[in-house]
Amino acid sequence: MSGDTAPGAASIGDFERLDIRVGTITRAEPYPEARKPAIKLWIDFGPLGEKRSSAQITQHYDPATLPGRQVLAVVNFPPRQIGKVLSEVLVLGLPDDSGNVVLIRPDKPVPDGGRMY
Repeated sequence: MSGDTAPGAASIGDFERLDIRVGTITRAEPYPEARKPAIKLWIDFGPLGEKRSSAQITQHYDPATLPGRQVLAVVNFPPRQIGKVLSEVLVLGLPDDSGNVVLIRPDKPVPDGGRMY
């Protein structure tokens, strides 16, 4: 079976092109104007500076509890306009049993801006 690849398989080069970094949420606000319930996030990526995002994470998170939490995000996608918010990064999460997003984060504090390998 050596050399067989799954349909749609990604290469290591595909993975290496993604720039996934850790950052700390500095500010979070409800985003009631969004089509789907969302929270506006400001995330400090250390040497990369602060970036904004909009995340559909209202089922598990309250904006008041998010500042100080580290998260992983793709930082090299083009910015995307989501309503009135220009989302500069894609915050990463996984669906729970109901399909609601649970944020991905390191289990110990790490320096902001660190790249995932």
